Amino acid sequence: MFSAEELDVKTTQIKAQGLLSEPSNQEEEEVERIERATCSYSYESERFLLKERSFSRQYAQIYAVRIMAMRKKLAAAARRKWGNRFEIKKKLAEVKGNEKCVLIGTLFKKMELKPCILKEISEEHNLMPQPSRVKYADDSDELVIEDESERVALTGNIPVGTSVTGTIVALCGHTTESGKFHVDEYCFSGLPYQTSPNLDQCLTKGEDRYVALISGLGFGSESQDMLSLQMFSDLVTGELGSVQDQESCAKISHVIIAGNSLSQCTQTKESETKAKYLTRNTVAGSVEAIKSLDDFVLQLAACVPVEIMPGEFDPANHTMPQQPLHRCMFPQAAAYSTFQSVTNPYEAVIGGVRVLGTAGQNVNDIFKVSTFEDRLEILEHTMKWSHIAPTAPDTLGCYPYYEKDPFILDKCPHVCFVGNQPKYQSKTIQGENGQKILLITVPTFSNTKTCVLLNLRTLTCHPVSFSASLSTQQDNSTSDEEMEL
Repeated sequence: MFSAEELDVKTTQIKAQGLLSEPSNQEEEEVERIERATCSYSYESERFLLKERSFSRQYAQIYAVRIMAMRKKLAAAARRKWGNRFEIKKKLAEVKGNEKCVLIGTLFKKMELKPCILKEISEEHNLMPQPSRVKYADDSDELVIEDESERVALTGNIPVGTSVTGTIVALCGHTTESGKFHVDEYCFSGLPYQTSPNLDQCLTKGEDRYVALISGLGFGSESQDMLSLQMFSDLVTGELGSVQDQESCAKISHVIIAGNSLSQCTQTKESETKAKYLTRNTVAGSVEAIKSLDDFVLQLAACVPVEIMPGEFDPANHTMPQQPLHRCMFPQAAAYSTFQSVTNPYEAVIGGVRVLGTAGQNVNDIFKVSTFEDRLEILEHTMKWSHIAPTAPDTLGCYPYYEKDPFILDKCPHVCFVGNQPKYQSKTIQGENGQKILLITVPTFSNTKTCVLLNLRTLTCHPVSFSASLSTQQDNSTSDEEMEL
């Protein structure tokens, strides 16, 4: 038997031997590794890829193609709402007298405040340049319906403020003595047919899979918060948080960067402020920003599949649909098979769930030319209109299509997101035939420090916010770094 003092000495010797012993061989020990979750992926954005780029055609053809492609859908929606009580006219020219009927056509909104290049360059009437506005909608706006034959002014029960040019609509009413068409009721085509999600086997077993949605990284800005971006990268790659956090982050199977990876300040041309002979050897601000973006995407692509979309401020074509950013801009990330540069709009089937999204130009443009104040409500209406970007090509630049309109919704998505919005919002809407769509507004990360995690199994989402602030405590005069997840 040992005394208490002898036991203390013995314990101290054992601890000392443990501290002074040789390091164990890590190859012999079993190291617990967390595997990255995977799910199936199918790229469905081929219709947004341009096979040829000819701008010699007129834009009137895209409206003709749009109405021809959607006329049957609107006729079916009109029969579901009004039955066979009223005749559906094939053309506006067939309307006679005070006959009550149904018209199908394209809405056009006359807006006096809408920017017009002819007004700005006109010297004949000595017009002053129009100031930039947040909203171009006004109480004096008027609606017109048109098709291939003619154009008719509208009056009656139809909201002017929330209507936008380019929307295909079915109107029930009659012609007035003044020649206008008085609208009693109206309807849109509604949500298209939706197939049930063909979930992967892992999802049907109850295993979660997440898609991280982020937009508006803002590389190239002087006020860019690199710490928050690094925290997002560390979260996805599993270098942030406890073991439980790493196990949760390992379930992120895809990362989608939804446009505006570069800041708007990178578009500023030196030639605007300096003489031409002083700008020959200068380097554009976007060059260094792209290098930093490549370094950032490289960290993600080394661990998880990454899809990057172009945005309004990125070095891509300005008109919709925007083509993928060239892979030569990403010499490091492009070496990984997990990196993919995609179009804007973007559509894919991830884990059996159809996901559709844009970088935000379509919603932002509708916000300007309408009285909508809620961006999520605008996104909901684009689904009901069955068209992603109805204001193209009126106020939103787009390619002059003449055989098809790729922005028409032929297949109903399960998830629809829009990037570069002021704040995070989400909502699930339902159609007449049981369709369900999860709508998501992804906030601008450079302003909100927030991304969105989409759960493919439950079709739900939640925001994740990053904040790094140094707060000085009066008691011990130390700084604490706080992270909010």
